[in-house]
Amino acid sequence: MSSEAVLSQRALNRALLSRQLLLDRVELPEETGSRQAAVIGAIEHLVGLQAQAPFPPYYGLWSRLGGFRPDDLAMLITGRNVVRIAVMRGTIHVVSARDCLPLRRLVQPVLDRGLRGSFGKQLAGLDPAAVAVAGRALVEAEPMTFATLGERLAERWPDHPPGALAQAVRAHVPLVQLPPRAVWGRAGQSLHTSAEHWLGAAAHAAPAGPPTMAGLVTRYLAAFGPATARDVTAWSGLTGLRAVMDELRPSLVAFRDEQGGELFDLPPAPRPDGDVPAPVRLTAEFDNLLLSHADRSRIVHPGHMQRFYTINGIFPGAVLIDGFVAGLWRLARAKGTATLTVELFGPDRERDQVASEAERMLAFCAPEAAHDIRFAPVA
Repeated sequence: MSSEAVLSQRALNRALLSRQLLLDRVELPEETGSRQAAVIGAIEHLVGLQAQAPFPPYYGLWSRLGGFRPDDLAMLITGRNVVRIAVMRGTIHVVSARDCLPLRRLVQPVLDRGLRGSFGKQLAGLDPAAVAVAGRALVEAEPMTFATLGERLAERWPDHPPGALAQAVRAHVPLVQLPPRAVWGRAGQSLHTSAEHWLGAAAHAAPAGPPTMAGLVTRYLAAFGPATARDVTAWSGLTGLRAVMDELRPSLVAFRDEQGGELFDLPPAPRPDGDVPAPVRLTAEFDNLLLSHADRSRIVHPGHMQRFYTINGIFPGAVLIDGFVAGLWRLARAKGTATLTVELFGPDRERDQVASEAERMLAFCAPEAAHDIRFAPVA
């Protein structure tokens, strides 16, 4: 199936928002089992949420699911229904238990490439398989931080830096971070064990989608399309995906963007008109909404993207107005007060709607605190 129809930037924006559950929040049911299934379903539809910091996934789900509460994710983490593991781009994501190992296997080349680039010289002469076996045995006997794991491995391989040894295990063994890390209202070190050890039989449950490269691309399109092979690479870190797109071409529909580039999509996927109203939304820090395309102009002006790369490595949350990034937000807590500061990039518009969404967020994340909403001078 093919088409040469042109999709405008606004049409691509609305398609992305629709698939990211940001045009209309999905209302969660009250019944516990159904509620948990709905949250897991959203995580799987999004193919995980980036989680290199502990709590952004809570905000990412809040922005997409009506009635979402912190316990909705915290209980899934402690109940071993979802896990934190390095997958797409080699970064930590929250993914479902049944997606954990299939996704990790598919992105293994990304982990291998990252290890060679960062630690190849420090690990020269080592047998990676031996390090992986030793590391797995250690973390399955006792969950460990990377610092402790490296120190223990250095007892056997004293000529290599402990940090590099720990990263070799991270690359070759699917390590998950254990609670209380990333459990709402609690704090904890990043202790690791293997996914197989933590999940048991659940690690081998049928995945949410086909555990093939073609299946991964299909799931990406369902959550982020229409898109190019370069877009899928930006999201996953994997290369050589043009061949996968060509393999899938008979089952896809093709479009052109306004620059003439070819975009692929799933025929039944939603593609709303570019004039469909888009509500104000506050999206999470490190949200994949902003990180999953080579060409991010469908969601953020190129000149604004650099504002999100801060000196301290924190990728702020975004303010969406009319579907596009129009500012950023930051949350600070002190002495019983939660302050949400909004910094807009242009004309001060939709201020009331932004303030209303900010109040909703504060009610979600700091219900017992006094709320303070501030607008920084327009940048």
